[in-house]
Amino acid sequence: MISLTSRKKAEATSGGSAATQGRKASGPGNREIARMLATDPEAGMRAMVGAYGEAIYWHLRHILVNHDDAEDAAQNTFIKVFNSRMEIRNPDSLKVWLYRIATNEAIQLIRQRHPADVSLDTEDALPTLAELKAEAYVDYTDLEAVRLQEAIGQLPPKQRLTFTLRYYDELSYEEIAEVTGSTVGNAKVNYHIAKTKIKEYFKNNN
Repeated sequence: MISLTSRKKAEATSGGSAATQGRKASGPGNREIARMLATDPEAGMRAMVGAYGEAIYWHLRHILVNHDDAEDAAQNTFIKVFNSRMEIRNPDSLKVWLYRIATNEAIQLIRQRHPADVSLDTEDALPTLAELKAEAYVDYTDLEAVRLQEAIGQLPPKQRLTFTLRYYDELSYEEIAEVTGSTVGNAKVNYHIAKTKIKEYFKNNN
């Protein structure tokens, strides 16, 4: 099992600062990870989880809100990566490939809970603000971080995903377009609309 449960509950409210911390500068790069996955799969998976485990957890947490759901989806993501490791053709696209698998895994989990056809274009595809407020792992002592998560929770699915990929995960617009199955232009538009809506939310909810 890939354990991601050791993080502090307070981190849940921070919006996932651990996501960027998860990319360790001293660890192996994508090319080395891809090589290890092909030649020594277990070592390659350890390297990948070490480099991206926290980031993928927080990416999924932003989509699914619930800690346990994010844990399950992260676990399934890395299992699928392991089973599909020989499909890696371009090591430089490893991160985007990983985020795309994780995003699809989150959507699949939501579909299991809500049998209707769900996609990122479905208006109520992602968990609601009420579910954020009911989440036991949220620490309400950091009110600014809670307000940001509430603001993000008001966004439509594609805007929410685009914003979190850009703001928290620091993906380029090109990478976001690949993960979301969109275009670079649409990724830019979704991000800037999301940012405007978040500013409005803060302005109207002081």
